[in-house]
Formats: sequence, C-alpha cells, structure tokens
Amino acid sequence: MIASERGEVGLAAGIELLRGGGSALDAVEAAVRLVESDEDNHTVGVGGLPNLLGEVELDASIMDGATRQAGAVAAVRGFPHPISIARAVCDRLPQHLMLVGAGAERFADEVGIERGPTLTDEARRRWRDGLSAAGIEAGEARFGPGERAYREQALARMAAMGVPDPPWDTVDVLALDAGGNLAVGVSTSGYPWKYPGRISDSAIIGAGNYCDNRTGGAACTGRGELAIRATTARSVLQALAAGGDPAKACAEALAETLELPDEFRSPLQALCLTPDGRHGGASTMPGATYSVMSVEDDTFRIEERRQI
Repeated sequence: MIASERGEVGLAAGIELLRGGGSALDAVEAAVRLVESDEDNHTVGVGGLPNLLGEVELDASIMDGATRQAGAVAAVRGFPHPISIARAVCDRLPQHLMLVGAGAERFADEVGIERGPTLTDEARRRWRDGLSAAGIEAGEARFGPGERAYREQALARMAAMGVPDPPWDTVDVLALDAGGNLAVGVSTSGYPWKYPGRISDSAIIGAGNYCDNRTGGAACTGRGELAIRATTARSVLQALAAGGDPAKACAEALAETLELPDEFRSPLQALCLTPDGRHGGASTMPGATYSVMSVEDDTFRIEERRQI
C-alpha cells in the first residue's frame, strides 16, 4: 500500500486487512476512514477546512482496478466518512457513479452510513486566520503567487457575499491485494475557502483517481482544477503504459499541466502503484514525499517524490 502525505496513519489498518486476505478495496476504504477521523489533519473528513461560508463540504472516490467500477461523492455535508459513501455507490448503486450534495447525503442515510460533525474549532480558527493579511502572506511564501491570488479572490468573494465575521490537501491511498487486484481511494475537504459547491478532482474519475489492473492505479493531490483539465490520473497510466517507471509516469503527467495557464497555480502531485508492486510519485513542489507499507513490514516508510 502507498499513501500521500498524512495518509500513513491508515496504512497499518489497511495492511492488516490484506494480511487476512482482504481485498484492495476493503484495505483502501479502511485506511482512508482513519485519515478522515484524524482531527489534526485539516485536509479531509473531520477537521477539514470549510468553504467561503464556513461549511465543510467533502469529496471522495474509490475505484476497483479489476472491473473499473467506481463510486464518487461530492459536496457532502454532515458525514465524516465520504469514502464509505463512495464505496456504497460503487457496490450498491451500480447504475450510477457519482452523487453530489443532498442526493449523496440522502443515499448515505438510506444505506446506514453514520452522520457526524465535521467542522472542528481548530478548523474554524484556521478558516478565519487563513483569510487574514498574515494568512495571505504565509500562503504566498509557501506555495507562491498563485496561492496569494487565490486567497485574495476568496476574500473578495466572501465580502461580496456579505458573510458575517466568523495546509489544505487531499489523501490518496492505493493498494494491491494478494489476488493481484488494485484499488485507489481519494478523500478531501478541497480547497479551503472554496466557492460553495466547488467539486475537486478527488471526486472525478480520470482526474484525481484512476485504476486499471492492466496498467496500474494513480491518484492526485494539490491543485485539482489542473488535474481535471489535464485528466492527470488517467494520464499517469497512459505514460506508464508507454514505458517507464511509476515516478517517471507521474512526472510526465504533471509536466502536461505546466503548459496550462493558471493564475492560481499551486503545487500538484501524483502517485502510482503497478500490478507488480512497483510504485512512485512526483510533485511540482520540492521535498514532497509519500508513504509505503507492505504485509512484511512492521511500519511504514517514507519515500521521496520526483520533483519536476
């Protein structure tokens, strides 16, 4: 199993299922659920950073490499585990692939997925502070001028909405089971201070998530709009099929996004896992890493992504 930054907290649970003969889909869902429950992680699930109105909207998807069946949900409120709603769409509503908003929430109630609070006091504080002058300057220092422009636009829209005064990212988990089947799960709270209803690449098959036993599995984190425009997850597998190792395939797919004009550009990353267990990642940001754990390991290890 491999996971994006901060996804390592779920790897041990996923590996335990694989040791017992569980499926890659089960392992991915279990691992992502633990990340979604981590209140110290302000990128997904409980504690995820809110939109412009101070409401947490969550996106997730899961894909089976054996069948290329998938499930996805977007703009879900009041459910801390959108990955489980996505899994239920995949398994129990095969006539559809994606549900959004109130429809996804209705379906989650119908199949018995638990509701729960998602906005924590710390996430609310970060929401306020991130749109302050100091927060805007800090954002630019870390991610560049595109992040500053994004926050300034968010602040302008918030003011236009008349809202009263009140490190984003995503988790990717990829697994290969004993039967040789791959699965990919992705979950996110999306960009902080996003326009209400904005849907990330995490919910879009081919953009933030793609999985095919014939080639591999891939997933993205970071500037989702770029991944959507370039269908980056699918592009990783196309590059992999053309020859080369997983890190090279990720780098080639990310390189395609560098040609796209984007005044709000910020880092974009990709991960890849192959049917024979090879793995790799790439990032447009220096120092990026991912975590790896196998059934023979006692704990996870950290690997570097290739920088482009």
